[in-house]
Amino acid sequence: MTYPPNAPAASAARGTAGAPARPGAQVPAQPGPPPAPRPGRGSAVGAPAGSPKTPGVWSQGRATLRRAATTEPGRLRILGAVLALLVLAFGAVTAFEVAYRSSYADDVVDRSQPLSADAADIYRSLADADATAASGFLAGPQETAEIRKRYTDDVTTASRLLVKAAAHTGPDGTSARELATLNEFLPRYTGLIERARAANRQGLPLGGAYLRYANQTMSTRLLPAAERLYAAETGRLHEDDDAARTWPFLSIALGVLALAVLVWAQRRDYRRTNRVFNHGLLAASTATVAALVWLATGHGLARAGLDDARTHGQESLQVLNQARINSLKARANENLAVVARGAVLAEDGKTDKYEADYTSSMTALTSDLKAAVRLADDKAGGDPLTEASKRTTEWRERHQQARTLDDEGDFTGAMNLITGTALSTGQSFDQVDAALGRALAHEQDEFTRAADGGRNALTGLPLGVAVLGVLAAAGVVVGGNRRLSEYR
Repeated sequence: MTYPPNAPAASAARGTAGAPARPGAQVPAQPGPPPAPRPGRGSAVGAPAGSPKTPGVWSQGRATLRRAATTEPGRLRILGAVLALLVLAFGAVTAFEVAYRSSYADDVVDRSQPLSADAADIYRSLADADATAASGFLAGPQETAEIRKRYTDDVTTASRLLVKAAAHTGPDGTSARELATLNEFLPRYTGLIERARAANRQGLPLGGAYLRYANQTMSTRLLPAAERLYAAETGRLHEDDDAARTWPFLSIALGVLALAVLVWAQRRDYRRTNRVFNHGLLAASTATVAALVWLATGHGLARAGLDDARTHGQESLQVLNQARINSLKARANENLAVVARGAVLAEDGKTDKYEADYTSSMTALTSDLKAAVRLADDKAGGDPLTEASKRTTEWRERHQQARTLDDEGDFTGAMNLITGTALSTGQSFDQVDAALGRALAHEQDEFTRAADGGRNALTGLPLGVAVLGVLAAAGVVVGGNRRLSEYR
């Protein structure tokens, strides 16, 4: 009997799938895809609900440090990093602070003090030009070539120093304003002097009026501006000097802290290993001590030099400059008293203004000379002051003789005693001015020498301390690695 072949398995499967289900039989439900999580507070977007928070970088870092601190190698690494950063910070901060003070010391020597001296010379040149112009007017219609040259040299010097001061002064501030005033009124003053000379040559009384107006411009505009300029530059000199002499307290504190931590680390190493020395930490301590000693010694020497420059140079220069200013004021007022002959009265309406101003300036000059003598610390500085005091007394006596002659009606004799070349108040003034000039030159040399010595004490200190800081950090790394190698 022949049987038909079996149907393919695929047909059987299809037949089975297409067959109706038996009553009461149910197909279990198949699970669908999970719902997408909704982002909520405190959970990351896309993270499954209820999953733990991902720690941040700082949290991971703190955890790593806590784990490292539980083992001796980890503690050594942390201690080495702290020590290296501490000594590097000490070197960097010291280099910055010392460089900062060194720059101010440079300013004291190369900028502030020269500008202060130039401001004093501007005042002197202007005041001397005014006194010389008055002397030339009193000399007659034709002033001498010597007086003309002296006046021209004074104006030229003042103009040159104004240009120099403007080149080293910023566009803002007191100095800039005073320089602008001086540059504005100096041409006006010289124009008035030329008008006075022209009228005097023609024998016109108007020349005296122009001369008084020129002196008014000088005394109310130019000289006050020059005096304020001198005060501003002297104040800047004091500020630079104070900044250069200030102790670097932050650097010293960091150095002492770094050295204390290095000593503690070596003591800790000794107590744990019984090794007396860790060569790397010992080298780091030596470098730190050397940097501290260099810092304290160098800054101490710099401060001592700047102190000496201030005490034996700067203070004397200020007094001498003021004395020279007062002598110039006295000379200008003396000449104008003869020109005006009582035409200009003081505020009380009774006394001659120029004579009263002369007396006041001479009193101030005498006081300044006494102060300068007290500040002079050697014979080279004291001898010119003795000469200036002697000539000032002689000047007073000759002026009194001239006033007596003028009161008696001998105007020609009084004028010759004031404007003459020999045995006159003009000769006394020139001798006082020359003596003060010698004293100023001596004190200027002393100041420059002392300030240079203080500045040179800081030479190489910023770079040297920075290098020592790097060497100390290298010693810390070497010493730490030597200990860590024992745990490998």
